[in-house]
Amino acid sequence: MRLDKFLKLSRLVKRRTVAQEMVELGAVRLEGRECKPSSEVREGNVIEVAYVNRVLKVRVLCADEAVLRRPKAVSWEQLEERAVRPDEKPF
Repeated sequence: MRLDKFLKLSRLVKRRTVAQEMVELGAVRLEGRECKPSSEVREGNVIEVAYVNRVLKVRVLCADEAVLRRPKAVSWEQLEERAVRPDEKPF
């Protein structure tokens, strides 16, 4: 599944266009590397998402679109969450 679509369906980001912008700006890393919105996400991948005040690190548990469309589907587990000051670079 595409990274931007996964971020949206897993509810890590509210809109797919916002997910695309975040990836293009470098606020999302897949397996510790910068990536494209079209990068392939698979089970077991580690994704880091830099929000305004925090960085969330998660492991993908399910990348099946049919499962993710179900309400309350569990698609990731949180590995780490850390606070980031606005003047600090997240990565």
